[in-house]
Amino acid sequence: MPAPLPLAGCGQDEKAQNHINVGVTVRAEQQVAEVAQKVAKEKYGLDVELVTFNDYVLPNEALSKGDIDANAFQHKPYLDQQIKDRGYKLVSVGKTFVYPIAGYSKKIKSLDELKDGSQVAVPNDPTNLGRSLLLLQKVGLIKLKDGVGLLPTSLDIVENPKNLKIVELEAPQLPRSLDDAQIALAVIKSTDASQIGLPP
Repeated sequence: MPAPLPLAGCGQDEKAQNHINVGVTVRAEQQVAEVAQKVAKEKYGLDVELVTFNDYVLPNEALSKGDIDANAFQHKPYLDQQIKDRGYKLVSVGKTFVYPIAGYSKKIKSLDELKDGSQVAVPNDPTNLGRSLLLLQKVGLIKLKDGVGLLPTSLDIVENPKNLKIVELEAPQLPRSLDDAQIALAVIKSTDASQIGLPP
């Protein structure tokens, strides 16, 4: 079930109180944003212009520069990390949703079939890497050190009974990694999985 996702924003002058530029990423997030755009116009008289981005870095950069008025594409841990790493003066002004992640494979039908030393592909951005490792821990494939919070890294793995090799990739590459002979399992956001027809 989708969880809250922050809507990030910065100051907007009064010249365009009924118009707002919102940055979204090109994937399922854009489809949801297009529905919200119609509702905003019909119910609130708000003219929402969607500005699309192909990665997860540019929307916050554009917002920080004032090129857009808000964005809706990230969860709170990612926003917090971006603020910490890049010094952005951004705030969460509302909540939308965040898509779930899941494990996908074209090589195995059950996690029990994972062989010793199998390669598992995960997103390389800090927050989705953390989500992926927490998922792998939840299904019993690894154990993370206590107290890692929401942003564990591969260095926080303290037990790995199958000696899985964690391969960090850019999120858009993960669906394609399923065709890689070396990748037994990939942890993919449902928005990326849907692009190649995988069920969420």
